Amino acid sequence: MRDVVLAEQFGEDDVIFACRDLEGHIMDRIPYPIMIVKSEEIDELIEIVQDTQVDMLVIDHYGITYADEKRIKDATGVKIFVLDDTYERHHCDILLNHNISADKERYKSLVPKGCEIRCGEAYTLLRREFREEKSKGRQNHHDKRRIFVAMGGADSAQLNVKILHALESFSNLQIDVVTTSANPQLTALSAYVANRTDITLHLDTDKMAVLMNQADFAIVTPSVTVNEVLFLGVPFVAIMIADNQVEIYRYLKASCYAVMDPFDGVRLKEMIEDMDVVLLDFVDLNDEEKKRVLSWRNSEGVCRWMLQQDAISLETHLRYIERLKKREDRCYFLVKSGDAYIGVIDFTQITKESAHFGIYANPNLRGMGDRLMRQVLRYACCKLRVKKLFAEVFCDNEKAIKLYNRHQFCIIEDGNLIKMERSCENW
Repeated sequence: MRDVVLAEQFGEDDVIFACRDLEGHIMDRIPYPIMIVKSEEIDELIEIVQDTQVDMLVIDHYGITYADEKRIKDATGVKIFVLDDTYERHHCDILLNHNISADKERYKSLVPKGCEIRCGEAYTLLRREFREEKSKGRQNHHDKRRIFVAMGGADSAQLNVKILHALESFSNLQIDVVTTSANPQLTALSAYVANRTDITLHLDTDKMAVLMNQADFAIVTPSVTVNEVLFLGVPFVAIMIADNQVEIYRYLKASCYAVMDPFDGVRLKEMIEDMDVVLLDFVDLNDEEKKRVLSWRNSEGVCRWMLQQDAISLETHLRYIERLKKREDRCYFLVKSGDAYIGVIDFTQITKESAHFGIYANPNLRGMGDRLMRQVLRYACCKLRVKKLFAEVFCDNEKAIKLYNRHQFCIIEDGNLIKMERSCENW
């Protein structure tokens, strides 16, 4: 399909596709003349180039090597345009890596001198329907949260059913699963979704852009699909299932996008649970919200664990928030999930290397600790980009200590006031 998009860029030029007639092919969706390639022999491809007398050969095939390309070039002299996303050596005139992670510098020693290297977002191959959907804006206005799942046409890692099983505990989801009739797991997948009104199975669909644009969250692979969800602005998690996805996976991870390797059903549930969480900076809170966090802070269950345990007056509270506007070494957030305010997180003593954090939950809610901790780690690692995170907790605050231990904090100073630390580098 990306080659169909590429072909559109050649305008009025004559385009021919050369394809193997393999099970599960989608040649009926190629709006150009097609030649059937009978074998995987390079001699046959050379013969096709000679017979058709094409000016350019576009190669999009992981099995065609540098040596093969050189044989073709030596035998025909044809201009060779190669698509690559795994940083392989190529004998070509033009190289295209249209993934957002593409690094032009890495190709300079892999292609002949004078090769035109096209890399990155500026060259992303997006089908027309995605651009049309983009112009409509996000279409996620519905009662249930909508999840888009696309693990590739063949679902080579056999994850579709595992993903659906992980989402079973949610009662407010509508799930769209996209795959093809070439999926060898199709029988098991079809059986799983039978009689499930909350899951729709889309086979060989031409509505990818529509389905993606109406999703609240997408579960995809770190592949060309990531280009599409980012283009449409859909929150996502990318689950790596193949070696050729390593580059995009590493790029997404370094950029603090949600990624997985390997698949983890528990983490996926947490990501779905957190997808509507927002952090409201204290300096931007309205009057009602400022009073709300003060009432939590002064409640008995919260203030007893504070270093400063006296009740704080409204005047002192508002004055402190006003001073935060000029502070770069600390920040405070009211954490909201949907319509519910679930707690407060803060960061102090912020440097390039580290920060200290604080946390307290809405005293009227239960079980918010892990959700708040996930926001602490995400902000520290992705926004502050510190290497270490510290917490101070009273030794008899067993609930907090257990919470921090679950999130890989360890004690570095013992006593009445315990100091705990965690590295952010492996978050």
